[in-house]
Amino acid sequence: MNYANLDALREAPLTTDPFPFLVAPGFLSMEDLATVNADYPAIDSAANHALEELSYGAAFGRFVEDLESDAFARLLGERFDMTLAGLPSTITVRRFCERTDGNIHTDHKSKIITVLVYFNEHWTHSEGQLRMLRGRHDIEDYAAEVPPLGGTLLAFKRTPHSWHGHTRFVGERRMLQLNFLDRSPLSVASQRIARAGTHFAKNVLGLR
Repeated sequence: MNYANLDALREAPLTTDPFPFLVAPGFLSMEDLATVNADYPAIDSAANHALEELSYGAAFGRFVEDLESDAFARLLGERFDMTLAGLPSTITVRRFCERTDGNIHTDHKSKIITVLVYFNEHWTHSEGQLRMLRGRHDIEDYAAEVPPLGGTLLAFKRTPHSWHGHTRFVGERRMLQLNFLDRSPLSVASQRIARAGTHFAKNVLGLR
């Protein structure tokens, strides 16, 4: 591993209420966080950007290598009692959050596991903290709330009831999202279409 602390992932408690998830603080040390952040992609819009469309420095690239490694996939799979190594995956990166973000949702059914890594060196806001929700209608009915504090990894299993969201926040909220997908040849394509639709709605139609 270049920067990823696999022991933090290995030791993080796995919670099953209301769906399987784990939170691993210290997946990136504060020292390594500063190094990786110095090479973070230059993003100026509030949207998820496909990794392959971005420019970034060497340290950020080495951290991505950690997430794409077989060792990471094997360990994460062990934690969720499934095989992830060899599955297709996608990575998106985000820098800014806007008022339309955070709506309650479950991820697309092509996704098996969602991994979020946060890069904010400080987080003093009550807003913008991701909530693991018990249902689709009430943002206040949550089992856990995870501040997007740098170095923290959050991973959860996608289920029909893996509802999550956060209260409204506008500002810088650095995050990388890694998704392991099922083996359907349509899975990666469907993710790209979904991202393209979001970009079109926000940038062309002006929907915020």
